[in-house]
Amino acid sequence: MTKDQKNEVIELLKGKFSQYNNFYITDTESLTVEQVGKLRRACFNKNVEMKVAKNTLIKKALEQIDAERYTGVYEALNNVTALMFSENPKEPAMILSTFRKESNGDKPVLKAAFINGDVYSGDNQLKALTQIKTKNELIGEVIGLLQSPAKRVLSALLHNAEKKGEAAVAE
Repeated sequence: MTKDQKNEVIELLKGKFSQYNNFYITDTESLTVEQVGKLRRACFNKNVEMKVAKNTLIKKALEQIDAERYTGVYEALNNVTALMFSENPKEPAMILSTFRKESNGDKPVLKAAFINGDVYSGDNQLKALTQIKTKNELIGEVIGLLQSPAKRVLSALLHNAEKKGEAAVAE
C-alpha cells in the first residue's frame, strides 16, 4: 500500500468516525469468506456500515480526530479488525448476537464498542450491548410515563362525571 493509499484510508475512516457516535470493533479473523459475506449482508440490511482496515490506520485516524477521546479503544486494535458503524448503538450488537446464534458459534468476537463516548471492552460486553435502549425507545418510555398520569386523571374525571350523571338521573 502506498503512502497516498494509506492517507486515503485514514481520511475515509476519519469521516466515518466523525459521522457516527457509535462503532464496534470486531475480530473476523476466523470467519470464512462466505461467513464474512453473510455478516456484511446482515449489516447492510440493518443500515450498519462494515469496514475492514489495518489497525495502524484505524489508530492514526482516531488519533487525528481526538487522541484522548478514543484512548480506551486502542488496545482492541489487534489481529484482523472489522469496524461496524451505526446510528443505532444497539444494532451492531444485535447483528453479532444473531449471527452467532445462526452459525452456532462464538465468532465474530467483539473486541470493543464505542457508544456515545463510552468504551465497552471485551466480548463479555456483547449481551449488555444488546439490551441498551435506543434514543427512540427511551423517548417512547418517557412519553408513556408522562401519559400515564394524564390518563389516570382523565379516567377519574370521566368516572366522577358518570357517577354525577347517574345521580342526577336518579333524582
